[in-house]
Amino acid sequence: MTVTNVHKDSEAMTMTVTADFAAPIGPVWQMWENPRLLERWWGPPTYPATVVAHDLTPGGKVDYFMTGPEGDQPRGWWRVIEVDAPNRLEFEDGFADDEGNPNPEMPTMIIRVALAAQPGGGTRMTIETTFPSAEVMEQMAAMGMEEGITLAVGQIDALLQEVVAAS
Repeated sequence: MTVTNVHKDSEAMTMTVTADFAAPIGPVWQMWENPRLLERWWGPPTYPATVVAHDLTPGGKVDYFMTGPEGDQPRGWWRVIEVDAPNRLEFEDGFADDEGNPNPEMPTMIIRVALAAQPGGGTRMTIETTFPSAEVMEQMAAMGMEEGITLAVGQIDALLQEVVAAS
């Protein structure tokens, strides 16, 4: 498992996931930049993602849905705030309705991704989620967000082996 730490700070209303990979920063960045790779890990193994739109530029949107084991298809979206490839990505993350439109009844979160080359050649990825309130943080925890993101990120190692072997 690549996730080395999950830190929740209820005062700052953040959850930070740290993962270490035995791959250079470029291939790790591709996990976010390439929609075909993103859909192979964004979501737990039982809820694979399908990326419908992927514009990873400031102001751009990423739209996706996940397909559950019972055929349910929860939808989500990102509004890209900042991109500094291959080091940083920031986006607003939200839930969508059945047509893919933002669902105003569900909360949004800000996600900041940082990639840093490590001594010895690996890459550390941190994914910091900032919640709009303590209540939303508790709601997302109750929905299994920590377990879901840990399982999702845990799928990246196998993809990195494929990407590095192909290059």
